[in-house]
Order: sequence, then C-alpha cells, then structure tokens
Amino acid sequence: MDEQPIVNKVAKAGLNVLEMSRFTSNDEVYAIDIADQLWEGIALKEKDFRAYISETDWSAYDNKYVAVFCSVDAIIPNWAFMLIASSLAPHTQHIYFGTATAYASHIVRQRIDKLDLEEFRDQRVMVKGCGDKAIDFSAFGALAARLTPVVKSLMFGEPCSTVPVYKRK
Repeated sequence: MDEQPIVNKVAKAGLNVLEMSRFTSNDEVYAIDIADQLWEGIALKEKDFRAYISETDWSAYDNKYVAVFCSVDAIIPNWAFMLIASSLAPHTQHIYFGTATAYASHIVRQRIDKLDLEEFRDQRVMVKGCGDKAIDFSAFGALAARLTPVVKSLMFGEPCSTVPVYKRK
C-alpha cells in the first residue's frame, strides 16, 4: 500500500496563528476590598480607616500586583483610595483600582495596545481564542480593531474550523 505523507495544511495555508493567551499574565493579583472597612456596611469613617491604614502591614504586598476595590454599593471618598495608594506604592509592582478580574482585562488590553502590528502586516491571521484562562470579550474586539487595518484577512477559531471576521477587498 502506498502511504501518503502527512501534510500540515495550516502551515501550507500560510496562516499566522495568534493565541489570545499571549496577552494574559501569570502574575497573581492580590485583592483589597474596602468593603471590609465600612462602618455598618454603608459608610467609611475617616478615623477608623486611618487606623486600618496605620495598622496594616503593607510589606505583605512587596513586589505584588494589587487590585483595590469595594464590592458593595457604598460611597467611598476619593481620599480613601489615595491613602491606600500612598501606603501600597512603596511595596507593590503595580496598583489597579478595580476588581482583580477587571485588572486582568486591563493587562490584556494594554498588551494588545502595545502589539507590534508589523508582525501581522498583509498576513492571514487566525485568532485562537480557546485556552486555560477566560478572556473578556472586549479583548477580542480590541484585537480585531488593532489588526483590521494591517492584515489581509482575520479569522477566529481553530485551524480546522474558523469563522471569517474580515477580508481586505
């Protein structure tokens, strides 16, 4: 029997496969929820909050990525975020004001914004969206907006099953 060699049709098709996981971070994000400091779950008392700030060991966040947010609907004065920032800043890699999930989305969007588009100029690009980490839908939209002006065509999916997104005329 005459065996035919296995042909890599993806490579032959000239697809530039772009994994969305390329934009994610493996860094752990530590969360600080201001709701834990609210008086009766509704208000922030300056004296109590200042005590929390002075009694907290901020060195526990040395070289960490920290997300600061409030998980309940409460009015948090702007100075509260400033107090936390001034205490965290000497210790952390970065402080994000929002949830850890929003921070992860923020990192992905930053990395998409910094993407070197020349790598994809006049290419047939397939965005591979499946992976271990959930990626916010807005990242896919941001990536399409970045790539559309430079690519020949843009697809989503897996090499065996793609959804056409854009094709230059």
